[in-house]
Amino acid sequence: MTNCIELKGLVKQYKTFTLGPVDLKVPGGSILGLIGENGAGKTTLIKSMLGIVRPTAGEVSLLGTDPDRAKEDIGIVLDDCFFSEYLRVKDVNSVLCRVYRNWDKVLFQHYLDKFSVAGGKGIRELSRGMRMKLSLAAALAHRPRLLLLDEATAGLDPVVREEILDEFLAFVSDEEHAILISSHITSDLEKAADYIAYLHKGKLLLCDEKDRLLESYGRLVCTKEDLEQVDRGYLVATRKSQYSAEALIRRRGDFKRLYPRLAVEPVTLDELMVFVVKGEKA
Repeated sequence: MTNCIELKGLVKQYKTFTLGPVDLKVPGGSILGLIGENGAGKTTLIKSMLGIVRPTAGEVSLLGTDPDRAKEDIGIVLDDCFFSEYLRVKDVNSVLCRVYRNWDKVLFQHYLDKFSVAGGKGIRELSRGMRMKLSLAAALAHRPRLLLLDEATAGLDPVVREEILDEFLAFVSDEEHAILISSHITSDLEKAADYIAYLHKGKLLLCDEKDRLLESYGRLVCTKEDLEQVDRGYLVATRKSQYSAEALIRRRGDFKRLYPRLAVEPVTLDELMVFVVKGEKA
């Protein structure tokens, strides 16, 4: 299976912030969910991949080639609609048909209808959620092979998000297609993503298959005294209150066999992030 995205030692350096180095691969036929708190570097990573900002160092390969050569086959949704507010929704059709050789006017209208975006409305009249739907329709209408999406489901209600996730899953049923999506809505990624990459303060802390990640880690709830007896090699981060303690643990299955009387729960992506950001390092 070929990789639709390959990053090797990608770095983007600013005066007060450094992203990377990031090494990352996204195989065809898969969805990678990019998570991290605000300011972690998710948008910077996507813009560096596209050349919107010039990387300081590293290599980027998209669809097996240079990003500039691949741009015809890449669908992009950034964290806000990039169309002029002075356009009407239906004007996007006549604009983008001159940009993409594979632009499909009928398919664009199909997605507008599916997402309930009125073609006669001015873009300035649209809510944030409607603008995101318009951007998604435009990203899909030139039949790309790779989607790079920055908070593409933000502002959408749960029913529409479910429909769009189904659309994404259908998109990657072709093994020559892939999606990288950053999102704060981690429940969406738990449903749809095959891989998870976790950025924290510009550093890639975790990158693995989603199922393996969620199976490997666990949330321990116990007394502070019990926590003191646990092998530190299992602890990633801890949080303590006056009477109890919590810990993010690795190798959950091994831990449960070694400490059968301690309660260990599956961990969510949200809990994983909170422990890493707010917990005390073990």
